[in-house]
Amino acid sequence: MKFNGKTLALPPIKGLGALLLPLILVSLACSGSLAAPTPGIGAPPTIVWSTNTPGPMSEPVNDSLAPTDTPVPPTPTSPPTVTLPPGAVDTAPYLYYTLAGDTLQSLSLRFSVLPEEITSTDPIPPTGFINPNQLLVIPRRLYNTSLADRLIPDSEIVYGPSAIEFNILAYVNYGNGFLNTYSEYLGTTGQTSGDRVVSRVALENSVNPRLLIALLEYQGGWVFGTPGENKLEYPMGNVDPAKKGLFQQLTWASDQLGIGYYGWREGTLTEITFSDGVTVRLAPDLNAGTVAVMYFFAQLNDSTSWIQAMNPETGFPALYTQLYGNPWLMAASVEPLYPPTLTQPQMILPFAVEQIWAYSGGPHGAWTRLGARAAIDFAPANTESGCVPSQNWVVAAAPGLVVRSEKGVLVLDMDGDGFEQTGWVLAYLHIATESKIPVGSWVVQGQFLGFPSCEGGFSTGTHIHIARKYNGEWMLAGGPLPFNLSGWVAGAGEKPYEGTLARDGVLITANPFGTADTNIIRTKDEP
Repeated sequence: MKFNGKTLALPPIKGLGALLLPLILVSLACSGSLAAPTPGIGAPPTIVWSTNTPGPMSEPVNDSLAPTDTPVPPTPTSPPTVTLPPGAVDTAPYLYYTLAGDTLQSLSLRFSVLPEEITSTDPIPPTGFINPNQLLVIPRRLYNTSLADRLIPDSEIVYGPSAIEFNILAYVNYGNGFLNTYSEYLGTTGQTSGDRVVSRVALENSVNPRLLIALLEYQGGWVFGTPGENKLEYPMGNVDPAKKGLFQQLTWASDQLGIGYYGWREGTLTEITFSDGVTVRLAPDLNAGTVAVMYFFAQLNDSTSWIQAMNPETGFPALYTQLYGNPWLMAASVEPLYPPTLTQPQMILPFAVEQIWAYSGGPHGAWTRLGARAAIDFAPANTESGCVPSQNWVVAAAPGLVVRSEKGVLVLDMDGDGFEQTGWVLAYLHIATESKIPVGSWVVQGQFLGFPSCEGGFSTGTHIHIARKYNGEWMLAGGPLPFNLSGWVAGAGEKPYEGTLARDGVLITANPFGTADTNIIRTKDEP
């Protein structure tokens, strides 16, 4: 198989055993990276911004494929063609079929309308998730938007069920390119091979390793050949001396994908700006996975090169299909990633009873400062400030299997299958090495896990950081399904780290200094 003159003769390689790595330092507020322009692949197509955004395009699925059939990409359905008089614009309302994860609030922001202007023959929940495939009628307020083609499913962005059997090492070996011989020194993990760097970044950030490998090939030619000199240190095109090397470049890429994906989920990201200063409003009927890829490439390209990279026939989507097969067929068995009826299991405040803690950080980045605002922070009461030892126990907010217990990090798999890519998962950061519970332990709700600390990354004071995932997707702490700990419900602020906890009419606003008005105690009569 050839792509842009390169032979890529490989079928998708599967098999259990993506390698999981010990983690290096991760910061409390968590850091990101920067990027510089890089051209895409293929000749620029003659594409212009849509002036009359098309209606919904259904995600292609071929239900007739038998397990042994060779996947054949189905022909996407297209909206009916409407001929308008010269100079006229389409004022007809959008007929939009909802996608998994849509909420009334996020749709109103993406379509630039008031929530009450969105109508349907079926009830629309004022809060929470809307049923997928529900037909909504939405006034048309947007005319000059990006193209509305859905390029990649949500499940190919997150490290979820569809990627469990993807064998990173086998795929990198098969490609037999520069990535297969690469290694770099990563602090406490020592000299680390290229496949293990990919595995580590994928797991830490919950980004699909297939996507990271495809970006490495498209941007730097690392997987099936030898990259040019300018791509050896900056394979993603992020030419920043502080972000040199594969680990930093992949982490930066994960951040950009997260900004696009979760910003679209929240409705806070509605436009993208290219390196030449051109800004475009995103078509409101895109899916989160497509916006993630669009946003990533917007950080690296001018508007013309971006259109080239997004071309389904010659750009990144074409390479992705040639590497792995039709992504929409892979998504058919795992999407939606979560149902609209999803509820959070009962959870308690993550510290021992009758101890004073402070709500020190509202919803913010799950792993780095950027991306999903899925984490919240608590700090134990202490007579000293800074990184000081604490004897206040951190406890299991819910029962689960300890699947990671590394420097500063502890992860509970609540469905007990041993995979972070499925079901509910709780991730704790900044747990001290001393007395930390080991991997493989099954814990009950309220069981001691360890002590808070500054371990595991940059932190200005002893605290813990806790975040949730479901099927690999970070669940927004103040989103449609907010964190609920012993009845305290998280609310997002205008900025990361701001935000609230509310229960029974009491409202606590997060404060990194742990002031008295942020104090919170789990009492014995609470679950």
